[in-house]
Parts: sequence; C-alpha cells; structure tokens
Amino acid sequence: MEAGGLGWLLVPMRQLVSWGAAGAMVFGGVVPYIPQYRDIRRTQNAEGFSTYVCLVLLVANILRILFWFGRHFESPLLWQSIIMIVTMLLMLKLCTEVRVSNELNVKRRSFAAADSKDEEIKAPPKRSYLDFDLNYFWHWSKFTDYVQCVLTFTGVTGYITYLWLDSSLFVEMLGFLAVFTEAMLGVPQLYRNYQNRSTEGMSVKMVLMWTSGDTFKTVYFILNQAPFQFSICGLLQVFVDMAILLQVYLYSSYPQKPVSHTAHPASTKAL
Repeated sequence: MEAGGLGWLLVPMRQLVSWGAAGAMVFGGVVPYIPQYRDIRRTQNAEGFSTYVCLVLLVANILRILFWFGRHFESPLLWQSIIMIVTMLLMLKLCTEVRVSNELNVKRRSFAAADSKDEEIKAPPKRSYLDFDLNYFWHWSKFTDYVQCVLTFTGVTGYITYLWLDSSLFVEMLGFLAVFTEAMLGVPQLYRNYQNRSTEGMSVKMVLMWTSGDTFKTVYFILNQAPFQFSICGLLQVFVDMAILLQVYLYSSYPQKPVSHTAHPASTKAL
C-alpha cells in the first residue's frame, strides 16, 4: 500500500520537475541579460556591453530554428530560440538608442566650445546595413537597419535550407553550425575585455548567470540525449564563460593600464 501511495506521488513530482526543467530552458537563457539591460538603462552607457553578443545569438538561434525543420528536437529548445531572438532585438534597440543619444550629446558639447571653423564641419553620414562597409558592419545608426539585416539573413538561410532539407549531411552541418555559433557567444565579450584591459561596464551578474545557465543547459542536453552537437558545444560554451570570469578576477586583482583612445571613435567601434 505504501509503495502504491509513493508511486502515486512520484508520478506528479516527476512531471513537475520535467515542467520546471523545460521552463528553465525556455526562459533561463534570457535571465542573464536582465541586469545588463537595467544597467544600460540606468547609466545610459552601453560601452561595457558588446552588441556582437547579440549578433552571435541571433545567428545561432535562427540557424537552430532552421535545424528543427530538418531534425525535430525538444519543443523547449525551439521556444528558447524564439524568445532569445526577441530578447536580443530588444537589447539592440536599447544599445542603439543609447549610443546615438550619447553621440548627439558629445556633438552638442563640442559645438558649444567650437570656433567658427569647427562649426562648419559636417556630422559624419549615418550608416545603414546597405553600405556594405565592413568597418561599420553591425554599427548602424537606426534599429530598423538591424531588423532588416536579420530578416535578410533569415530569408537567405531559410531558402537554402528549404533547397537542401532532404540532405541529412546538410541538416547535421546546420545543427553543428547553430550550436557552435552559440558556443562562441562569450568570445566578443572576452576579446572586448582583453582590448580594454578591464571588465568595467560589463555586468558580472550576467556572466555568472551565463555560466550557471550554460552548465545547466549542457547537463540538460546530456540527460535528455539531445543531438550530440548540442552537448559538445555546450561544454565549449562553459569553458568560454569560465575564461571571462578569470578575466574579472585578473583585472580586478591586478589592474592594468587601460588602452589610450579617443572617446568618440572608440565608442563607435565598440558597439
């Protein structure tokens, strides 16, 4: 009787744990960006956050959704990709608005102190994703340019996937490319910290959440026997997260001389 009663309790408990794990997979990836988003809104400064992180996640999750059409995986992973794309677009919108606002403020301060010759200098032209200038790639003046770029990438890759969907080799390569791209998520931030010789402006909470979330995600992949690409690249992603945390320790314990640069051009390249 006790065994039967215990079994009756275990079934709903397992179901609750399963739902909880699925919910954590769907929304857990978004949580690390909440403190970073709030920090940027509060300080009106986006220089500590590399928007190439958004680029990496947008590409990775678009490719993952396309991979789903060739090889169905668990629904929580599909919904996670959809929600992550929306989140990254919101991050891009905020970063673009803050950067453009800061550039305008710098111009106003310069204009107030400028002489008659300086006042005649024209503002640099606004950049869009149709400029095809690699020096200004992913550093455009309007949020709509980012949206158009994402839609163009989705349309082109979606059409190619449609043509090659019957090829198992293409589908497996697409899946590997999707998760490998996501595994490189922390690399732009890692490189940015190295360039600045500092992690100032970067949300340490965000990186800690990256690490815990990626660890949970990798264990989830292994236990649920997700496609092998997911598990391998999940381990790689945890390694990159740990490298960023090591930077936080090194640059805080052994401060290094920041790289000298002019404020305005540097902020242009950074984002």
